[in-house]
Amino acid sequence: MINGNRLVRDVFCIGASAGGLHAVSGILTRLPADLPAVVAIVMHRSPTFDSQLAPLLARKTALPVMEPAEYDPIVAGHIYVAPRDVHLIVEANRWQLVRGAKLHWTRPAVDPLFVSAADVFGPRCVGILLSGGGADGVAGLIAIKARGGLSIVQDPAEARDPSMPIRAIHEDDTDAIMKTDEIGAAMAALAAGAPFSPSPVESRSGNLIPIDC
Repeated sequence: MINGNRLVRDVFCIGASAGGLHAVSGILTRLPADLPAVVAIVMHRSPTFDSQLAPLLARKTALPVMEPAEYDPIVAGHIYVAPRDVHLIVEANRWQLVRGAKLHWTRPAVDPLFVSAADVFGPRCVGILLSGGGADGVAGLIAIKARGGLSIVQDPAEARDPSMPIRAIHEDDTDAIMKTDEIGAAMAALAAGAPFSPSPVESRSGNLIPIDC
């Protein structure tokens, strides 16, 4: 989607695992109530324990938060949380819930959301990988970048479990390394097609990594 001469990035896919609830909550509290974008969240969660994740996150934002049902339409201005024990997949402009094989020893996993969103939304898509162990989400970020989207990771120094962000930095051409209190502002700016240049955050290798809107 083009806004004047700027590309609107209005599909935000967020992945998190251990320590990610704190990071996700921090981002949601900073989103404007009129955000003209779709936000989809995958968090590694128990397949049997009903954690009431969507109601918990709904207390952090004025935007509606829900677990989608099979083939629900994808609507801007909504936050969607992957239900337990299924992968959340984008199919055309609807959600698909797939109880396929576990990936990275978990279901839901981050990669199926990221890859499917990249396939459907291309450069409109922004992948955001937060605190967590392992490498889930890295392949998805690479897919998003390959389709012209953006890749953002949480600053490992801030993450409660830095493994996922660090793996993404090492294996993906990451556009930005940001603290959670910066990510919400970045999302609002990108969804509006506005110029956005965050203060660069020094990576573990000492390089400064800017964001390209």
